[in-house]
Amino acid sequence: MNKKLTIFFVILALGLAIYNITLVDFKDPFQGESLIACIGIMASLCALVLLLIFATSKKIEQKLKDD
Repeated sequence: MNKKLTIFFVILALGLAIYNITLVDFKDPFQGESLIACIGIMASLCALVLLLIFATSKKIEQKLKDD
């Protein structure tokens, strides 16, 4: 995966997390639609962490190839 595609997916994951935050009812966050939004937030943040780990591993791989 090239750098532009990784950046696109990072922005997409952040956008989905922000969108799901707007759906949460903070008075009762674990009932009904708010629970689904909380699950969506967690899934988006997990995807973001995985993408950042992937980008870091690609940088390390490139440095090892250069040496």
